[in-house]
Amino acid sequence: MKIICIGRNYTKHIEELNSEKPTEPVIFLKPDSAILAKNQPFFIPPFSNDIHYEVEILVKINKVGKYIEEKFAHKYYDEIGLGIDFTARDLQNALKDKGLPWEKCKAFDGSAVIGEFYPKEKLGNLLDLSFTLQKNEEIVQNGNSKFMLWKIDELIAYVSQFFTLKKGDIIFTGTPEGVGKVKENDVLIGTVGALKAFEVKIK
Repeated sequence: MKIICIGRNYTKHIEELNSEKPTEPVIFLKPDSAILAKNQPFFIPPFSNDIHYEVEILVKINKVGKYIEEKFAHKYYDEIGLGIDFTARDLQNALKDKGLPWEKCKAFDGSAVIGEFYPKEKLGNLLDLSFTLQKNEEIVQNGNSKFMLWKIDELIAYVSQFFTLKKGDIIFTGTPEGVGKVKENDVLIGTVGALKAFEVKIK
């Protein structure tokens, strides 16, 4: 399976990082080695002093598709989840300044938290889906899919132009504003709709 990530999909997050608003979705990939094992803590890697959490709605692809039309995109997923795209912000800023790829800061081991998936029917309107990230019992990110620049079906149609989507692939759909640094002993809890999706301890 592959992990396809979308960057800069919420205007306020773009603004908080002083990034340029894109005219089409920004795509990057994470390898399967980036997946943080279930119920395992996240260990801050030695190569970064500024690891940030980025909570995101996840889409799990359920069948093979290529050049998928937006009107048919809903047939390619049954489940929605929540996860974290951990980012080495110090490395990212250095790479961006040089115009270099992001993989070192985005695709390192353990950088992808993949929480529980739920049937999309259980979550209601996917165009108005709320989600949160708590850090130490305080809400630090409070997002809603209605603020996505590109919605889930649009992203599937767009991504499938470049990559054949296969069963089990996961799309990270972008993070809202409120990203921030993690430190040792933090506890992160994610909810999608009213359902708990994950809990991660930072070591």
